[in-house]
Amino acid sequence: MKKKIILILIVVFGLVVGWFSYDMISLKKKNPGPTALMQQRGTPIHQTWVPLSRISPFLKRAVIVAEDASFYGHNGIDFHEFVESLKKNIEEREFHRGFSTITMQVARNLYLSPGKTIPRKLMEIVIAWVLEQTLSKNRIFEIYLNIIEWGDHIYGAEAASQHYFKKSAIELSPAEAAFLASIIPSPLKWGQWPPGPYVWQRVLILLNRMNPENLQP
Repeated sequence: MKKKIILILIVVFGLVVGWFSYDMISLKKKNPGPTALMQQRGTPIHQTWVPLSRISPFLKRAVIVAEDASFYGHNGIDFHEFVESLKKNIEEREFHRGFSTITMQVARNLYLSPGKTIPRKLMEIVIAWVLEQTLSKNRIFEIYLNIIEWGDHIYGAEAASQHYFKKSAIELSPAEAAFLASIIPSPLKWGQWPPGPYVWQRVLILLNRMNPENLQP
């Protein structure tokens, strides 16, 4: 019986990997359409796709520091954060602390419905792994910066830059970039400029961490 269950799981895993791999190959050159989150939120969708080269280096640095400092060094899953998250969730007996890498967030936004369940998190990990095997790091990061939610019906760096600062994403200052990176965890709640005291404190902390002298090698 156990062997049958294991065999079924292997077959299901293979089918999932195969299906997503086939779908993701197109993402090498073709930008994705509306994400699962966009479809859930409904219209209007404010989004203007820009290549990674047209996004401020300050924003790229701010997002990496704030969301996934080891992005360019892992294969889609940060196992240290995974272990720490698992410990925390077991201690609190609920699914509270997350550990989503940038790649996992791309997986969630493109293919999965919002929510915090163990099966969905496992699927997120599998899809993230497939993404890493299929696309380059820069392509994954470009997709991320163009699809994530940055306010009410606002998606991607260019739309966010225009909405909050009336300028292009390539023109963002360090403080503006730090603000956008700081509100990623809760853009509908924190998405207002100038920010309130709590968000401004997050911005200041992130600005300090963005300083090259304070970044870990």
